[in-house]
Amino acid sequence: MRLSALYRFPLKSGKGEPLNQVGLDKLGLDGDRRWMLVDEASGRFLTQRAVAKMSQLSALWNADGGLTLSAPDHSPIDIALPDGEADLRGVTLWRDTLRVPDAGDAAGAWVSEFIGKPTRLVQVPLDRARTTQAGYGKDDDQVAFADGFPLLLIGQASLEDLSSKVGRPLEMLRFRPNLVIEGSEAYAEDSWKRIRIGDVEFRVVKSCARCILTTIDPQTGERTEDREPLATLQKYRAEADGAMFGQNLVNDGNGRLEVGMPVTILE
Repeated sequence: MRLSALYRFPLKSGKGEPLNQVGLDKLGLDGDRRWMLVDEASGRFLTQRAVAKMSQLSALWNADGGLTLSAPDHSPIDIALPDGEADLRGVTLWRDTLRVPDAGDAAGAWVSEFIGKPTRLVQVPLDRARTTQAGYGKDDDQVAFADGFPLLLIGQASLEDLSSKVGRPLEMLRFRPNLVIEGSEAYAEDSWKRIRIGDVEFRVVKSCARCILTTIDPQTGERTEDREPLATLQKYRAEADGAMFGQNLVNDGNGRLEVGMPVTILE
């Protein structure tokens, strides 16, 4: 088995960024989901679930931690990493509330114009990260702005199996994984508990419950009229928490990943 693809999502619910190699810190891939859009008035997070055109919002992470945003019919904007203590804004992400740095008025004006209502861009530094979903993993596991856990893994064979059941090829980016594994059986990842990729070990902590976001075409931002692939997943991958596809991971330690690295099942 090998690591066949790497994806980073610098902005929560923005476009994915394919990578050949990347570093890891305590919050997963360097720069992954460290930025987020929030409603200016309420501080509540925004995603493609409610704003489908966010699928057309490109966010590239810069080596200094900053961000470059671009979108159709919008001039790109470079946004510096905000001061970790200045201009803190209260935000809500699912059940979590936290105070994180605001990216400033220029960034706010750009994203407000794109979204079509007053919106702010915020960033989460390592020392303001959330803890992962209670009941899974370790008490000191942390996550940036991802829904519940730092990393998501999907087996390529699992996607091919789902595509065959839906009756058409499906894009891996519909499911927004960080890591794609090649060479395993379909849904083999469901039974893994610990794996190693290169020199880094990962704990497999929880299956990923899928939502309406999987029905949004990552290229066009349009929802499928037949509710696929979610409708098919609900027929044969349903559990108490939802239709499962992919596994959430936590990395134990830092390091680097590179496409092509061998994958070893430890447990």
